[in-house]
Amino acid sequence: MTKRTLTNLRESAIRSAFFASGVLAVLVLVGIFATLVGTALPAFREIDLGAFLTGKTWDPTSPERAEYGILSMIASTLLVTAGALVIAVPIGIAVAAYLSDVAHWRVREIVKPVVEVLAAIPSVVIGFLGIVLFAPSIAKVFGLGHGLTALNGSLLLAVMALPTIISISEDSLRAVPAAYSEASLALGASRWQTLLRVKVPAALSGIIAASMLGMG
Repeated sequence: MTKRTLTNLRESAIRSAFFASGVLAVLVLVGIFATLVGTALPAFREIDLGAFLTGKTWDPTSPERAEYGILSMIASTLLVTAGALVIAVPIGIAVAAYLSDVAHWRVREIVKPVVEVLAAIPSVVIGFLGIVLFAPSIAKVFGLGHGLTALNGSLLLAVMALPTIISISEDSLRAVPAAYSEASLALGASRWQTLLRVKVPAALSGIIAASMLGMG
C-alpha cells in the first residue's frame, strides 16, 4: 500500500469521524426535543394550549384553580435578552477591535486572558452579585422598592455574554487578510477608518456569529 493511499484512507477516516460526530449531535438534540415533547403532551390534555401560551398568570399550586400561563415569562425573557444584547454587543465589538488593532501586544496578552476568565465565573456568583450589588444601586438611582428589574437582569446577562462576544469577534477581526488593511492604508485611510470601514465589515459574519453565541 503506497503512502498516498494511506494518506487518502486517513483523510477519509477523519472526514467520516467528523460527519458521524455532526450527525450524532443532531440526533441527540432531536432525541432531547422528542423526549420533552413526549413527556409534555399528557399535560396538554388538561391544559388549553392557547391559554398556556397567552396566559399571564403562573399559579400551579392554587387550591381553587391552577393557572398555567407563560406569556409573562416569554415577554420578560425577550426583554432581558434584548437589553443584554444592547449592552454587550457594542462593548464587546469595541473591546475586540481594541485588542485586535490598537492594544500593544503586552496589553493584549494580559487583557484577553482576563476577559476569558470571566466566562469561568459561575452564573450563581453573577446572580449573587446582581442581588447584593446591582439591585440596591438600581433601586437607589430609580427610586424603586427593589432593584430586581429587567435592567438588573440585562446587566448580568451582558456580563456573562461579553467574554464570548469579545473572543470570537477578536478572532474574526484578526482573521481578516492583512492585504485589506494594507490596501486601505495605501489609499490614504487612517487606522480608525481602516478598522471601522474595512476590517469590521469584512469580519461582520464572525461578529454576528459572536453576538448569536453570546445571546445563547
